[in-house]
Amino acid sequence: MTEHYLHPYGGYCPAPLAFLAAVAARTRRVRLVTGCILPAFHHPLRIASEAAMVDALSEGRLEVGFARAYLPYEFAAFGVPLDQSRARFEATVDAVVRLWSEPGVSVETPFFRLAAATSLPRPTQSPHPPVWCAAVRTPGSFEWAGRRGFGLLVNALRSPDHALPELIAAYRRAYREHHPHAPGGGRVAISLPLYLARSDARAARESDAYLRRYLAVWADAAGAWDGVEGKDYPGYTGMAAFLRAASPQAMRRERSAVVGSPARVREVARWLGEAVGVDEVLWQVDVGSMPRELAARSLALFLDEVLPHL
Repeated sequence: MTEHYLHPYGGYCPAPLAFLAAVAARTRRVRLVTGCILPAFHHPLRIASEAAMVDALSEGRLEVGFARAYLPYEFAAFGVPLDQSRARFEATVDAVVRLWSEPGVSVETPFFRLAAATSLPRPTQSPHPPVWCAAVRTPGSFEWAGRRGFGLLVNALRSPDHALPELIAAYRRAYREHHPHAPGGGRVAISLPLYLARSDARAARESDAYLRRYLAVWADAAGAWDGVEGKDYPGYTGMAAFLRAASPQAMRRERSAVVGSPARVREVARWLGEAVGVDEVLWQVDVGSMPRELAARSLALFLDEVLPHL
């Protein structure tokens, strides 16, 4: 669940931890992941304490993803400067992890101050819930997540297909260099729309309208970057034009949406693991406000004819 505000682009879930607390009460095994919380708009003590409470309610099933936030209208609404976002993000995430891991945390930053703070409740998982950080296209963001030992969340549409393997490799190098004894060299998850039907042609025909809606809503939100520049966001000006030029056909071709028969989806899933270097996929199974019956039929095909082969 991803935190956003003020717009249909993610704005219906402004509080991922509140939503996941409800999910925790109705489930027993499923992992609960924020994908992501936006630290720029929160004090680290609030994030640490509320996340630890959901970790307790779920009996240790929470994983916490963080993202830097990138929509100018959200920064304006919260009165947070756009050009401090990277430093604020890194300082807040580091403070949250310290609050989970240590008692009596003291830290002074330009954004917040803590004096001998002990966050309660303590996390149920030891030493704390797994941490993920989103990275888009800046190599430094991938390397920072690796140095800190966090999992990496990527989005194919915002990370060019040809660059993703190189960016993921940079993350793993940084991870191994700073955590040589940790198994696996980090964890990489990618978020992708998914739709299956019995044939590639039928899957494309049935999903195109919803992929177009997905792109249109995203482009409308990204229109906030028209005429706006931010030193912490090189290349974001003009994002809406890129999204408006995208199409369902291009998404399928570039594999930034996984659409097709079970055989096609198995092929792309294997490519993600073997060529791109992805460990986990966060499938968007109801993209573009897809009707429940279509999403359920697609998901059933995935569970029956794709998942057993992976």
